[in-house]
Amino acid sequence: MRATLAGWWRAAAVYRHPRVAAMLFLGFSAGLPFLLVFSTLSAWLRDQGIERSTIGFFGWVGIMFSIKVLWAPIVDRLPLPVLTRALGKRRSWMLVAQVSIALGVTAMAATDPTAGLTRLALLAVFVAFASATQDVAIDAWRVEAVEVERQGAMAASYIFGYRLALLVAGAGSFYIADFASWATAYRVMGGLMVVGIVTTLLVAEPDHRVSPATREMEQRMADAIARFAHLPGPVQRLAAWFSGAVAAPFLEFFRRNGTAALVILALVGLYKVSDLIMGIMANPFYIDLGFSKSEIATVAKVFGFAMTITGTAIGGVLVARIGLMRSLLTGAVMVATTNLLFMVLAVVGPDLWMLAVTISADNLSVGVSSVALIAYLSSLTNRAYTATQYALFSSLMTLPGQFIGGFSGVVVDAIGYANFFVYAACAGLPAIGLVLYLMRRPPVVAEPPAA
Repeated sequence: MRATLAGWWRAAAVYRHPRVAAMLFLGFSAGLPFLLVFSTLSAWLRDQGIERSTIGFFGWVGIMFSIKVLWAPIVDRLPLPVLTRALGKRRSWMLVAQVSIALGVTAMAATDPTAGLTRLALLAVFVAFASATQDVAIDAWRVEAVEVERQGAMAASYIFGYRLALLVAGAGSFYIADFASWATAYRVMGGLMVVGIVTTLLVAEPDHRVSPATREMEQRMADAIARFAHLPGPVQRLAAWFSGAVAAPFLEFFRRNGTAALVILALVGLYKVSDLIMGIMANPFYIDLGFSKSEIATVAKVFGFAMTITGTAIGGVLVARIGLMRSLLTGAVMVATTNLLFMVLAVVGPDLWMLAVTISADNLSVGVSSVALIAYLSSLTNRAYTATQYALFSSLMTLPGQFIGGFSGVVVDAIGYANFFVYAACAGLPAIGLVLYLMRRPPVVAEPPAA
């Protein structure tokens, strides 16, 4: 018994690493803008009388997070004038993205949804683009900053900060909107991006190392390009850049994983579908059910935050104790089943106790599943192409759910909230099946970096 407790205690001690602690603040910076272009924005729009079908289409703003792989190679390879020399490759991109987010959110605060809905939508797209770019840089920094053994703790610390930001951008925005206005809430949120800016200026740039096998692959690709020496110089340089920044990361991933690569990508794309489908309609659901903004802020945001942090802490320890795949399966099952509690809440009505039970189970499952998924994706990433490969994973992680979620308002109008939540729960079944399939295969991880 003592040996078992000592093992769990040693697993929990991983959170004391300095870079694991710094990850909390970067996670806060990453999480703050997300709800401001997602569910908090949907609540603002609904509170202003915007139709639910229109709100559902605003969910497509989140697709920007799902296509960030398109410009991740630029973040991976392109230096920024002056800033990259002063701060390094990762921190320079983080800083530019954070300043852009602060400006975009402040501009959203100055926009009236009823009179300038198109302008608000364009600003939301801009903020989502800057936020997705920040995610690419932060994810790369997180994977490169520590060894594989601490990735579970880094994921947990990141999610803790991310969820703290969701609490601020969610409950905090609701409280401010209830006592002042939505415009004031968004101005405050824009100012809070200073947390990420300061952290970026304080943390150190990680090492950028390449394994011998990766260097060999890149050399073969360079030799192939050299055969086209007769082409104009700019064309050769463009081909060389495309080969190293775009083609190499994808070829390396498929070369290393073989036939399992497509299964892994399918799992990444389907793992969060159930949660994302439900997420866009959560706040409109609470409002339509009859809960006040303060009740939503207190129960769904503050209390839910505590349960998410609990789930995050449990997830980090689970990864260290029982391994990635078992933790991944546990999270997938929890997310799918807890969505059924929203169906019960839709039938029961505006009961605060039922809301608390539903939010507790849902956020606990989200915490466990998110840590497991991030740690799993980090283990698959080759550090020579951290930003590009992880952006591929994180883009796929949200793309199907964001696209399907865009129709969630139409689905609710057609079948009602209760049936909608059953539909959302069933959407999690394919991910469970894919995890079970991959558990039967030998594990595949990234090549260790060169010393």
